[in-house]
Amino acid sequence: MGRKRVLLIDDYEAFANSLRIALMDAHDVVVASSGEQALQVLESQRFDVVLCDLMMPQLSGVELHQRIAEQWPGLERRMIFMTGGSFTAEANEFLREVDNPRLDKPFPVDQLRAMLDAVPEAP
Repeated sequence: MGRKRVLLIDDYEAFANSLRIALMDAHDVVVASSGEQALQVLESQRFDVVLCDLMMPQLSGVELHQRIAEQWPGLERRMIFMTGGSFTAEANEFLREVDNPRLDKPFPVDQLRAMLDAVPEAP
């Protein structure tokens, strides 16, 4: 339940920044505006949890989950997905297959805080 390093990935900058502000009292939050930018950040920084929008242009949350599993095994299990509800067939299948927590936008910040607290500490 301690302070965690959170990588927050969302292509809607205003939403991402408002979440960063809401969480920064309890966690260290770094924002990436795309999956590609998130991969660059992950090359040089370590995170306890990844909070990721599911539907993004270019590199989706589904694809990012796969890349993270390949490059930083174990971190993919510490991903929380956010979604506005518009799904592709691939995203629907993915959500059925993975055990990762999911938040449907809009969501209460307290619900997100509880999910972040429930993520186990990084090994």
